[in-house]
Amino acid sequence: MVVLNSAKCAVRRFALLIFVLGLVCADDPYRFFDWTVSYGDIWPLGVRQRGILINGLFPGPNIYAVTNNNLIINVHNNLPEPFLISWSGLQNRKNSFVDGVSGTTCAIPPGQNYTYKLQAKDQIGTYYYFPSTAFHKAAGGFGAIKILSRPQIPVPFPPPAEDYSILIGDWYKSDHQKLKDTLDGGHKLPPPDGILINGRGTPSNIAVFKIEQGKTIRLRITNVGLQNSLNFRIQGHTMKLVEVEGVHTLQTIYDSLDVHGGQSYSVLVTGDQAPQDYYIAVSTRFTDKALNTTAILSYTNSARKASGPIPDAPPANDIDWSLNQARSIRNNKTASGPRPNPQGSYPYWNITISRTIILESSAAQVNGKQRYALNSVSYVPADTPLKLADYYKIGGVFRVNSLPDNPTHRPMYLDTAVLSADYKAFVEIVFQNHEDIIQSYHISGYNFRVVGMDKGEWSTDSRKQYNMVDALPRYTTQVYPKSWTAVLVALDNLGIWNVRSEFWARQYLGQQFYLRVSGNTNSTRDEYPIPPNALKCGRAIGLK
Repeated sequence: MVVLNSAKCAVRRFALLIFVLGLVCADDPYRFFDWTVSYGDIWPLGVRQRGILINGLFPGPNIYAVTNNNLIINVHNNLPEPFLISWSGLQNRKNSFVDGVSGTTCAIPPGQNYTYKLQAKDQIGTYYYFPSTAFHKAAGGFGAIKILSRPQIPVPFPPPAEDYSILIGDWYKSDHQKLKDTLDGGHKLPPPDGILINGRGTPSNIAVFKIEQGKTIRLRITNVGLQNSLNFRIQGHTMKLVEVEGVHTLQTIYDSLDVHGGQSYSVLVTGDQAPQDYYIAVSTRFTDKALNTTAILSYTNSARKASGPIPDAPPANDIDWSLNQARSIRNNKTASGPRPNPQGSYPYWNITISRTIILESSAAQVNGKQRYALNSVSYVPADTPLKLADYYKIGGVFRVNSLPDNPTHRPMYLDTAVLSADYKAFVEIVFQNHEDIIQSYHISGYNFRVVGMDKGEWSTDSRKQYNMVDALPRYTTQVYPKSWTAVLVALDNLGIWNVRSEFWARQYLGQQFYLRVSGNTNSTRDEYPIPPNALKCGRAIGLK
């Protein structure tokens, strides 16, 4: 990785010096990455299996950046099949062409390379990347993204002594192709076989994180798994929550944290205990089959190995415990975000809701095969990325508003589900879950305010309990069994954006759709043009 400023900087500096003596140029820096994606042997649960490596690493290399950095990532695909990376949480403002999902972006063909051009525009915090097609996520290819604040922007806590990225997630011993074949055959997946922490899941291959006595470290925890919500805790230590998915939070102390599918949390941990090793424990939540694993928090002057009981998790199916914790996570309105103005300056409580969308999940058999849906529509991929079809005005790829705004309670059916919305609209989205499993949803391209969640059926009266003061903006939210979650989102990002389940088998079998945000504007101030190196596939092959 190399960091460079624009070659034009000297010219601009000279021009500006004519007017202001001593003024210097500081174009947003460029960070260059060169990745090779390949298959290789891995042993995360103690058995040999085929994994996806990036530059020979599992998990893949971390991406470190600073607010507004330009990220130039050249990806060489050495797999024998197409490969596509999604940048979860990097909002790709004004540029859904590079969102990295099959509805917007062509996969990299085998033996070829593609250069992603991204910018961490007005972003800070903790994110991750992962392969988004062909059930590759079950083989690896994922890694952490860390975006630091610019030096001139105050951060609401002292710099930590260390800053660790921790990727947790459930894992199968079976090859990802076998899992994919199971889904393609119309069957459900069995429960996962174990839990990984930074790619390790056995007592003989355990992750270790160092801490110096009296010092404070930052742990950036992301659930990159396929389906399970996970609880994270540290023996003998508490955690101070400071950031969730790019937003500083009220600094609340927790003994343990529920991290649901696709979510990221940053906590501060202080080395205030006797100098020894302590267990870090991760276990599944809301499942019949409990899975557990451990890592080690090791003091640099440790006198002995970890011992004693592993800290207990909350009761496995205690919705109220987790729900109350979720409600306690609030926006720190006085802290600066990526800019020097307070995060709480956005008056979402004064904006009139222009539209309410209710999305109800379901599971059913369609043509004898297992499928999942939202508002009875089970998504099927088109032969051409929807964004390319929209840009080139290719007919017959998708139908606008093929997903209804509200549940229809029709029998489940297949379609390339697209919901249209107006640019600059302020929308209320309610995720309604009548099923007995916990769910997690992601909206690409946006942060949304999680204003309410509760058990039972949502109604307009549910708005009375909304948090209209300091609701946390984020890009992923959980929905508890037989419960609802409501979010508010300002649709200020033109493009076609993926809304999906983070339960990856459900996403693969249809529990997703695309939100087409459009308006009467052709200005590059509102949406960037198609990248000059954009891959073309499907019916867009050969188009200029």
